[in-house]
Amino acid sequence: MTLLSWPIALHFFRMNKRVRQVLILSLYLAVLFALYLVPLGMYSPCIKEEGTLGPAPTLIGHRGAPMLAPENTQMSFEKAVEAGGEGLETDVAISYDGVPFLMHDSTLRRTTNVHEVFPNRTDSPAAMFTWAELEMLSAGSWFLRRDPFRTASTLNVNEKIEVQNQTVPTLKEFLNLAAQHQRLVIFDLRRPPRGHPYRDTWITRTLEVIHNESFINSSQVLWLPDDQRSVVQELDPELQQTSGDHASIEELQEEHIVRLNLHYSYMSQEQIRKYASVNISTNLYVISQPWLYSLAWCAGVHSVTTNALHVLKKLQRPVFLMTPDQYNLMWILTIIVSAFFITAVFIFHWWRERGLPFWSGSRQVNENGPYSKFRTGDVAEVSLHPPHHHHHQVRLASSQGVGFALPSSSGRICQLIQSSALQTGLTPKNFMKGP
Repeated sequence: MTLLSWPIALHFFRMNKRVRQVLILSLYLAVLFALYLVPLGMYSPCIKEEGTLGPAPTLIGHRGAPMLAPENTQMSFEKAVEAGGEGLETDVAISYDGVPFLMHDSTLRRTTNVHEVFPNRTDSPAAMFTWAELEMLSAGSWFLRRDPFRTASTLNVNEKIEVQNQTVPTLKEFLNLAAQHQRLVIFDLRRPPRGHPYRDTWITRTLEVIHNESFINSSQVLWLPDDQRSVVQELDPELQQTSGDHASIEELQEEHIVRLNLHYSYMSQEQIRKYASVNISTNLYVISQPWLYSLAWCAGVHSVTTNALHVLKKLQRPVFLMTPDQYNLMWILTIIVSAFFITAVFIFHWWRERGLPFWSGSRQVNENGPYSKFRTGDVAEVSLHPPHHHHHQVRLASSQGVGFALPSSSGRICQLIQSSALQTGLTPKNFMKGP
């Protein structure tokens, strides 16, 4: 709006009708004052008193570190650990012969070379492949080819070779890596399709891997699947029951929920505090922008799932964190500067349209050569041909007043004519043409 003051002021002073002037100025000022008042109604969790900011949310790698390596691969999870992630998130399916493995999509098309190895089964459900068939696939070559985050160019030669050699990991390998580095894990569990041998035993098969085939501690597992939750709770009470439902506190406590896993758009600072008061922590997904992570930090979120571990880990404090006094001072100074600039713009255009000189000695050049131009406050123009003509000719350009344009060598004559015209009230109607 401040920048718009220039064209608005220009047109305002050039309008002939008073009604239009009042209309455009009233509309502009109404919008401007409304914007000036906006800060009074704005709210941000990052406007806080000093000393009230809580600890930074812990970072959970979304499918590992998918900006640095192919998602849901061992390399991706290792990169997430190196970047400082406190937790690892993944997606689990179960092969046709009962091996839980990591795969986000329902098919293998996007993140493997299934179109090369099994061209007739490109759209088949991933769970309908045996583990022996899954081991034949590359889970990394697509990353270099598609470059989903435009980060493949940052990899060195050895890393690119490692990417090419990535395969589909098993849940056991994933859990053991997390156990080795003492990291939390959270995963979505996809139920096998109809006709799958493990369609009805998928929960117990997954628990078997956690309890008997890996060496992870149950307390490191944020158990997210809602199916058969009460059975899972009885079989392993050490699992951290985690819900993706935005339920009431009473319902969450009945199911022994200790953590919520929600999209960031569904959570407010007030709700976060309400759940925290009954020892239910919150994890928000997927947050990869520093400004969004800053808002989550200021709101008191306990953890976030992110694609950008290596970026968010470097933040030492929230972006735009300020005290209420600093916020008020910033807006007051902004409004003052804006109002000053707008006022100056309107004064400038008023001055210019009135024809008042800002400096002396201005010059104008037209088809007859250089001329000195003077204005009496109106617009009529007198033009004398250059000296080599046989006579002088006077031209009246307007009926609004008198202006004089003479050869620049006749500056003194111009001043005399201008002075005489002002004293006698000369107008285009009584101005007599010379010989």
